[in-house]
Amino acid sequence: LRPVLAMAGAEAVGGPPEHALPAAVAVELIHTYSLVHDDLPCMDDDDERRGIRTVHRAFDESTAVLAGDALQSAAFEALLTGCPELPLTPEQRLAAAREITRASGSLGLVGGQVDDLAFDPNRADVQSVESIHARKTAALIGASVTSGAILAGATGPVVENLRNYGLRVGAVFQISDDLLDADRGEECSLLRVYTPGQARARAEELLDEALGFIEGFGEAAQPLRALAVFALRRNQ
Repeated sequence: LRPVLAMAGAEAVGGPPEHALPAAVAVELIHTYSLVHDDLPCMDDDDERRGIRTVHRAFDESTAVLAGDALQSAAFEALLTGCPELPLTPEQRLAAAREITRASGSLGLVGGQVDDLAFDPNRADVQSVESIHARKTAALIGASVTSGAILAGATGPVVENLRNYGLRVGAVFQISDDLLDADRGEECSLLRVYTPGQARARAEELLDEALGFIEGFGEAAQPLRALAVFALRRNQ
């Protein structure tokens, strides 16, 4: 999803989708590193992901930590130096890097994971759950869209509208995950504070808001609209 959103972000602002390739690669590498680390015994302690043994089970914990570290480094190498044949300025690459670093660090993905690990389901409320989801999931999804658009030449209010779109699509994606995983009893789930019907209604509300932020982008934003709907209506 994240690489496709990056390329759709570039297309939405009238740029060639391939201009977003460095961002598309970077966000997928960041996402993958986060999964490798999330699966570790000191965090979620998962033995399998998507039917395949997790890295620390297939190899060992130290290899998993180092593999995640290497993926994170590779992300920024791809973003800052990848696809040198593309007509991207250093300023565009740095601006895209700022989006992704902000979304993946302590203000975004990492900070969300910290609070997720400390989450007490017995004291759950809507605000705390949505705050964790906004940082752990939605921040990088939002940065996927904005970084791709920036590499295609977007600036200012255009980037801000796309950021608001992406943050809401990220929240929708997480609620959809919560609904699909309802039988797993995830601790930090919106289903701790909402019924499934209420959670779906919240997702529909966020979807409408997301689409509103790209209403003025015209036909070029049609892939973003389709991806927003997919985030909610998917079945896996």
